[in-house]
Amino acid sequence: MATDRRPENMERIATPAQAEAFIEEQVAEIRGQVGDKKVLLALSGGVDSSVVAALLIKAIGQQLVCVHVNHGLLRKGEPEQVIEVFRNQMKANLVYVDATDRFLDKLAGVDDPETKRKIIGGEFIEVFAEEARKQDGIEFLAQGTIWPDILESENGIKAHHNAGGLPEDMKFELVEPVRILFKDEVRVVGEALGLPHSMVYRQPFPGPGLGVRCPGAITRDRLEAVRESDAILREEFEKNGLAGKVWQYFTVVPDFKSTGIKDDKRAFEWCCIVRAINTTDVMTATVENISYDLMCHITDRITHEVPGINRVLYDFTPKPTGTVEYE
Repeated sequence: MATDRRPENMERIATPAQAEAFIEEQVAEIRGQVGDKKVLLALSGGVDSSVVAALLIKAIGQQLVCVHVNHGLLRKGEPEQVIEVFRNQMKANLVYVDATDRFLDKLAGVDDPETKRKIIGGEFIEVFAEEARKQDGIEFLAQGTIWPDILESENGIKAHHNAGGLPEDMKFELVEPVRILFKDEVRVVGEALGLPHSMVYRQPFPGPGLGVRCPGAITRDRLEAVRESDAILREEFEKNGLAGKVWQYFTVVPDFKSTGIKDDKRAFEWCCIVRAINTTDVMTATVENISYDLMCHITDRITHEVPGINRVLYDFTPKPTGTVEYE
């Protein structure tokens, strides 16, 4: 299947047997392309980069150098999961970079959403490039490009992220082993490669991470409130059978406070907004109808377990008029 384009007659990968056949073909193709050279991969912990990492580990082992940059805007437990799965279980050559302070210092006082996104994206490229320069003999850059990325690029919907905007002096040949697959096929391949179900089927997560769920200028305490409330929401959705049913769900903690009561005292604290939506194409979205009892339970947990939050709101806004994310 050595092709840059998806064959029109290609059968959709939906079974373990089809996934195994694809993996076998890609392993041979990767070995033929790379030989004995090294490959660099920015491993976010998302579905696409994780499946590419697992494929490359199977094909070339220690020739793959994975760089996981923790920008401080990941969900609770995500950096630890990446380290556990790839370094400890798959024995990957993993470079972990905790750049939390670097990112949050750059974002301090910045409240414009687009400026925040540009700072996060630009800083990520700088950190990744710095780590890349520390490695000897890297000739290839692996990416989790999938078929919808190619189609959207060709149709002018969004720019394709080839080479991730790396500096001009860093020239790598691309390795894109899942570029002809749709997202559902990538997940089937990921499970066949032995990745955890929670990693393969994790819900979509924006590139700027929790930065877009902390509207306005990001502060560490409010960011932590987003992270902790999000963890509670995810835990409750998992317990109540909603994790596989609802397309995307998360919390947002805006930069304004209201008066409440905690321990019989006035509490001037943030509110937490819960968002849960369903969509097929992300162009439109409907709101999930969460039961009243469950929302009361989630509210009770968040207001009692997350410092700085005294009330919980539910966002009933579909798309349009609201976008999925707040920034």
